[in-house]
Parts: sequence; structure tokens; C-alpha cells
Amino acid sequence: MNNNTKISIRFFDDREVRAVWDEENNKWWFNVVDVVAVLYGQDDYTKANNYWRWLKRKLTKEQNQLVSTTHGFKFIAPDGKKRLADTLDSDGVISLAKHFPNNKAVKFLDWFTYSDNSIDGQSKKKAYSFFESNLINEEEVGTTKGLQQIHAYLFGGLYDFAGQIRQKNISKGGFQFAVSHFLGNTLKQIEEMPENTFDEIVDKYVEMNIAHPFMEGNGRSTRIWLDLILKKNLKKCVDWSKIGKTEYMNAMIKSATNSADIKHLLKNALTDEINSREMFMKGIDYSYYYEENE
Repeated sequence: MNNNTKISIRFFDDREVRAVWDEENNKWWFNVVDVVAVLYGQDDYTKANNYWRWLKRKLTKEQNQLVSTTHGFKFIAPDGKKRLADTLDSDGVISLAKHFPNNKAVKFLDWFTYSDNSIDGQSKKKAYSFFESNLINEEEVGTTKGLQQIHAYLFGGLYDFAGQIRQKNISKGGFQFAVSHFLGNTLKQIEEMPENTFDEIVDKYVEMNIAHPFMEGNGRSTRIWLDLILKKNLKKCVDWSKIGKTEYMNAMIKSATNSADIKHLLKNALTDEINSREMFMKGIDYSYYYEENE
């Protein structure tokens, strides 16, 4: 596996299912132990790994072809080191799931085989390709126009309002976002906010979140927008995999009145790997995960 291999982290019931992109064969390979952990309902990685080793021996004795279709790729193990792990392609994962005759396997198969047909699934594919797009080097970093272009890229063809500033009032969890009638002026004020220091950049990000300029897709677009500002001004970006979903969502809710928590989370997750494809791909995976069931 080369250093530029795309890393994907899908989430099923708050469990990670990691995958790597095979450029030569043009397909995703999924970490078998991660899949087994989901199907077996096992949070302990070692136990899930032991179960897979047992199942692997059983399938081999039965002369099942599934084992022969596995490929080895390196993943980060629980001890923090990269270790070779068995992977299966999409067909192999589906075949493996059929060896788990339980309700969780049925639910998993529904998710695994149809999720990419959803708006989020299609938008996520667009987000992956954003790394190679010209917009990743967009000069208008930190502007409303730049954010609109990101939104249009992610949701073009999926929402008829892709890239368009909303004309209606919206709220979430009882919180009223910026009033649409004054949104134009609000966005101009946000655009003029300084972005020279970490605190200034996060303050700008928080204000843009409060403004919530689009009907849908604000969080996914604005997190990319934030990373581009950090990259341009501080030569940093956020390693989103270091920030849990619950703590992030709670910190963002509090940020409307007190931004201390979100600043603490983001500061501790900063990295200088601003040109790393793997870092960007992980960021997309976590960004879309934050929005699931919200």
C-alpha cells in the first residue's frame, strides 16, 4: 500500500468500518475484523480478531472460497502501529455478512449495499474528489463565495439549492439560526472578521455556523471551509479523527454563547499534515459521521 492510498472510515451504529482504495483494481477493500466486530456486536478488537481467525479456519475446512479472496493491507492497530490485516472487497463483505444469521447482519447489509444511493452517500463521493479539484486551492478562502462554491461542489445535482444562500428561517433543537432577512449583512460581517490567529479563525467558524447560510449541508461544507482557512493562515488543519461525535456536537451547541470547548477540541486536534490525502479523507469520513441521525 503506498502513502497516497485513500483511507475511508464508514460508520455503522457508531462503529468504525475502515477501508482502503486500491488504485490498480479500482475498488475499496474493507477491514475484515472491523466488519466482524459490527456483525458480532463486539467492541473488543482482540476478541473480534480471534473470532475472525476461528471463522477463517472454519471456512477453510469447508473449502469456502471467501478466505482465498482476502487481501492484506496495513491499518493502525490498537497498539498504534501499522499492521497487516485481512480485507475483503464489497462482494466479499456481503458474502461474509451472510455467515452471521442475525438481525444486525440484515441491518448491516441494508446499510452497506444501499447507503451510497442516498444524498449523503453521493455527496460523500463528491467530497472525496474535492481533494483533487481546483477548489482545494481556491483563492477566496474564508469568504462567503468560497463557502458557496464548496457547498455547490458537494451538493450540486443533489439539492436544487446547492450553493445558494437560504431565503427561509431555520432552527435546530430549538436554536434559531440567523434570520434570513438579515443574512446577507450577517455574512458580510463574518467575511470581514480577521483570521490571523487560531482564536480569530475559530471565532469566524463559530459565527458562520450560527449564520447557517444553507437549508442543508452547512456543517459538512463549513468544516472544509475552516480547514482551508487554517491551512492558508496557520499551515495547519484539523485531524477530525481525534474529535468524537458527541463531544464535537455538544461543543458546537455551546459555542453560540461560549466557544471555549470547541476551541479546546480543535486546538488539540491540529496537525501540520495539510497536504495529506489520507488526512483529508479521514476528515470527510468524520465530518459526514457527525451529521448522521442529527
